[in-house]
Amino acid sequence: MMRRLILVTAIIVLATLALAGSVAAAGSDSVSEKLIHADGSGTVTGTPDRVQISFAVETENPDVKTAQSDNAVQMTQVINALAGAGIPQDSMKTTGYSIYPEYQDSTILNPVIKTYHVTNTLLMTLDNVSQAGSVIDIAVANGANQVNSIQFMLSDAQAQSLRSTALKNAVSSAQADANTVAAAMGVNISGTRDVVISQGYTPVVYNSYSGETLAAAKAAVPTPVQPGEVTVTADVSIDYAYQ
Repeated sequence: MMRRLILVTAIIVLATLALAGSVAAAGSDSVSEKLIHADGSGTVTGTPDRVQISFAVETENPDVKTAQSDNAVQMTQVINALAGAGIPQDSMKTTGYSIYPEYQDSTILNPVIKTYHVTNTLLMTLDNVSQAGSVIDIAVANGANQVNSIQFMLSDAQAQSLRSTALKNAVSSAQADANTVAAAMGVNISGTRDVVISQGYTPVVYNSYSGETLAAAKAAVPTPVQPGEVTVTADVSIDYAYQ
């Protein structure tokens, strides 16, 4: 009986040691797995399909209430003209309103206000970039006396489409580098182990308008506006296993 118990115990101990050795070997193989790390970058060029234009109406008058009233009439005229041209009301929003005094030459202790300036700023977002020039002309013709900026950008759908293409290009770039290294080493890539995708960004093209540009917008010649192109970039880091 005692011999049998000793024999069973010995078998259990040997089995445990064999299992531990097997697990240790598996862990060792996992740790020592051979990898090729490759970074890839992909770019794609597209045309902006959304534009934001910032207008402003500035009025001045020695009487602040008159300056405010004149500004309200003028901005209302601008908004009505744009709406009449088919621009949706929900694409226009007020982004700034300010009143500031202009002082005459006077002492610090006895300031004298010469006039008040009232500025109302309107931001418009269009999904049709070809309308940008005509919208500027309409706004200026109906009372806008400041065109602050124009920003060409990508809609969410366009940005995602371009980014998907850029990511495919980035993966192809990383794969090509890994294949080149594997061939030089005389080994074969057996699969991927880890992939990291960069956050990336959506580019915006900015244009600012000077007094000369505003004067040109008031002329009979239509204002030319070119959106140009934007480049979307994506980056990936990939670990390839080889054998």
